[in-house]
Amino acid sequence: MENTNKRYWKGIEELKNDISVVKNADKEFNLEGLEGGTYRRDFLKMLGFGVAAVSLAACNAPVRHTIPYLNKPEDIEPGIPNYYASTYAVAGNYCSVLVKTREGRPVKIEGNKLSGVTKGGVSAQVHASLLSLYDNERSKEPTKGGKKITWADLDKEVSAALAASSNIRIVSNSILSPSTKSVIADFSSKYPSAKHIVYDSNSASAILEANASSFGKAAIPSYLFNKANVIVGLNCDFLGTWISPIEYATQWAETRKLRSGKNGKNTMSRHYQFETGMSMTGANADYRSMIKPSQEGVLIASLYNKVASILGQGSQLSSAKGDFEYLDKCAKDLVAAKGASLVVSGSNDTAVQTLVNGLNSLLGNIGSTIDFGTTVNYRQGSDTALSQFSSDLKSGAVDAVIFLDCNPVYDSILGAEIAEGIKRAKITIAIADRANETAALCTYLALNTHYLESWGDAQPKSGYYSLTQPVISNIFNSRQGESSLLTWAGKSADFQAYVKNYWTANILNGKTWVQALHDGVYESPNASVSGAAFSGNLSEAAASIAQIKSTGIELSVFENVTIGTGIQANNPWLQETPDPVSKVTWENTAAISQKTAADLGLEAGDWVNVKVGNGVVELPLLIQPGQANDTVSIAMGYGRTASGKAGNVGVAVLPLLKGASAKNLWSGNVSIEKTKSGYTLAQTQTHETYMGREAVVQESVLSEYVKNQKAGRFEPKIATSDGLKKPYSISLWNGHDKKNHSWGMVIDLNTCTGCAACVVSCQAENNVPVVGKAEVARSREMHWIRIDRYYSSDAPHEEGYSVEGFKAMEIASANPEVVFQPLMCQHCSNAPCETVCPVLATTHSSEGLNQMTYNRCVGTRYCANNCPYKVRRFNWFKYFGNDNFDYQFNNELGRMVINPDVTVRSRGVIEKCSMCVQRIQAGKLTAKQEKRRPVDGEIETACSQSCPTGAITFGDMLDPESRVSKLLVAEEEGRAFQLLEEINVIPQINYLVKIRNKDEVKKTEAVAHTEHKEHAEH
Repeated sequence: MENTNKRYWKGIEELKNDISVVKNADKEFNLEGLEGGTYRRDFLKMLGFGVAAVSLAACNAPVRHTIPYLNKPEDIEPGIPNYYASTYAVAGNYCSVLVKTREGRPVKIEGNKLSGVTKGGVSAQVHASLLSLYDNERSKEPTKGGKKITWADLDKEVSAALAASSNIRIVSNSILSPSTKSVIADFSSKYPSAKHIVYDSNSASAILEANASSFGKAAIPSYLFNKANVIVGLNCDFLGTWISPIEYATQWAETRKLRSGKNGKNTMSRHYQFETGMSMTGANADYRSMIKPSQEGVLIASLYNKVASILGQGSQLSSAKGDFEYLDKCAKDLVAAKGASLVVSGSNDTAVQTLVNGLNSLLGNIGSTIDFGTTVNYRQGSDTALSQFSSDLKSGAVDAVIFLDCNPVYDSILGAEIAEGIKRAKITIAIADRANETAALCTYLALNTHYLESWGDAQPKSGYYSLTQPVISNIFNSRQGESSLLTWAGKSADFQAYVKNYWTANILNGKTWVQALHDGVYESPNASVSGAAFSGNLSEAAASIAQIKSTGIELSVFENVTIGTGIQANNPWLQETPDPVSKVTWENTAAISQKTAADLGLEAGDWVNVKVGNGVVELPLLIQPGQANDTVSIAMGYGRTASGKAGNVGVAVLPLLKGASAKNLWSGNVSIEKTKSGYTLAQTQTHETYMGREAVVQESVLSEYVKNQKAGRFEPKIATSDGLKKPYSISLWNGHDKKNHSWGMVIDLNTCTGCAACVVSCQAENNVPVVGKAEVARSREMHWIRIDRYYSSDAPHEEGYSVEGFKAMEIASANPEVVFQPLMCQHCSNAPCETVCPVLATTHSSEGLNQMTYNRCVGTRYCANNCPYKVRRFNWFKYFGNDNFDYQFNNELGRMVINPDVTVRSRGVIEKCSMCVQRIQAGKLTAKQEKRRPVDGEIETACSQSCPTGAITFGDMLDPESRVSKLLVAEEEGRAFQLLEEINVIPQINYLVKIRNKDEVKKTEAVAHTEHKEHAEH
């Protein structure tokens, strides 16, 4: 590589040449554990019968039962999709979406580009919410005591019981809907003793409390990451799970984009991250430092003091001193970017958030990168209110409680107390989609609808509104929660009319309801950013922080990017999506550092008991680079017991949290003990390797890029009799003419955060099957696109090569740098797979696509063996209608999610990314009907359309006006490179070099590089 002497490694096992990696590296296929596995040497023996048998199996496609329209609905044309604007607003998480339907059933979710909040971005959880609609384990009827009851009887009994109650509580997560809040107000008018309790599983209550005392506003402001030149995150995964990650990721990416060429952009933000475990946000930071949870307050106080000292403003806080890597540098950069910096913290400690407010005020960020004129509603929960509710419930002071689409028995740290208190209430009602952990303890289950079956609205931020509309009739005998509350309040249960009337009276301001419903959004944002005067008590906050002591090993509980707080735990798409950093699927783990593992005598494959006081949980061990020493991180959202067969996996960790730090999701005095060994995690990261080839990842630093726009580029040369030449100048292939279109992509490694939205989007679009934990552990996941996560070791050594230098690079960095790289079929123009297929199942199109003819494939897997990128997936089993794979393809309801435009593949065939050829063809046909060429942007692949940061650019490379063409022209002599360029396969996909905003490379590294290059030329 051009700029460093780094060694890249996907996992510690690969870096150390662990036997589990080595023994499979030279195998053509990983058939470990497959009874009767057939290896290549056996192929000729079974050729006579085997090919015929596999061919017959490949033809065994699923039967589709078709029903003709006798009376066709006016708005449905068979084969033509309809799109409806709607809103994903679940437990305070928000996204404005478009729902694609085919013949009346939703089959895909996309982002709504009209939204000024999410701007067309979508997360993995939003994409997967479509599959939750077709969850066969949702309850089918309202129940009383677990037995079916009619709605009429339920309404009669509940209304009577509520009328006789004197203390009523409605409990919910944060509600973004102004109409729902109005319904609750109407309900409270009917029952004056009713109080609304709001909580959030991953609470931001401390921010609300700190802002109330600091600025006189108990609200969360808008954080403008796109206006910040220096960003500092403190245990704050703002790209993954904190507050509004889709919105923040979009803004963050704006500050990370570069453009080569004349008058290009060569500035970018600098991102510091201080955190306990390696988060997705930390993995994308320029500078990352590790801290223990107990050190959050000390760190922010130390940073405040350093900034105040440099500025000569403010008084020094009395605080313990801590030695934190990069803290001095961070303080200097913050001061240099005064008024254009941003400090955010995920802490749920009011004192910490008060100091964060004081630091942002000192830096002039309030009213610049922090906007109090546009406050957000994503997190409204109050820890104090929930604690009081729990106490009242346990004391018997609550007569009636209604749990409105929430599950505090499972996802609250007070779950055990609330479970005990439910027994003391006279009437308990759960408005939920199934008998979850909370609903199972209640007398009544008022079966709730899925949001895709519902009417509603949302106000994510002040001045921003969006609408929710049903895209399918109720699948079960369910009723929207708002309609239930209106019924019990003695009002009309027509919530559609209620929402329309509310909007007409309070929001539309003369605009039409039809237009708002069509667009899905109605926005009237403030024209300018507003500040607020800081009046927080910093001395008091510092004194509170000084009382926090570090006590041995500390437990940190975090929210997983894919599973979240566990609301969609029974969603197999999410369970099988690898965690962006650990790449673990289907369970949570106890993540510790390499040093801590060595100190405790633990190894990969062990199970451990994690004990806090009298509480204990047993989990598999994960040795995680980047984890702070003497800490253990465990993801929430797992360990469900009443979610469903796919979701009842992993271990619930919130019950471990006790004491004062519990609300901040950490605890001290933790002990870890080994219980057993020999376990294999279902991790995907080291399943595919490049057999030692270099320059798969290419990166540099901004200071080098400013000097040379090709910084970081690896440009291989081939030795010939005429001297060194570029690989593309010599070829064994004749090539392919692309006369009309040449479809391709550019992927910017600077803005790919690893969020996996593209993975789930591709799975939904292309009917990719779920294979389950056991098959993932066998390296048989079927995802058409994967996101490779690379760590890098950058050990200092003597100038040039030495044995000691290489040995140092074999040591896994305690805090490695990370690069995320999306990888799908590269659609090579000189495709090695096409050369070896004996039946021409894989061929090349005249538009640059590598095509698969499924019913011609006989499963030799020669193409997979010959693929240098290892992006082809062999379909081992018939995943539909198979009890061994009891997921959505195994029941009629789940199969409603199937995209009819894409073949459901049978066993025995190779499948891979088609670059969403069905979308390309649809776009071409539309353009042909209108007698024109496709317009750039009207054809998008599933991955490029869903990416919230715009890291993937797709288009026609023969169209000089397309975005992808212009990008390639600008970056041809800049950051653009192709994977494994030296083997001359000429992919249709280009990548842009990863650039970090770090200081210059050390001189010794530059010298080492020079000798490396000379060595390569020899």
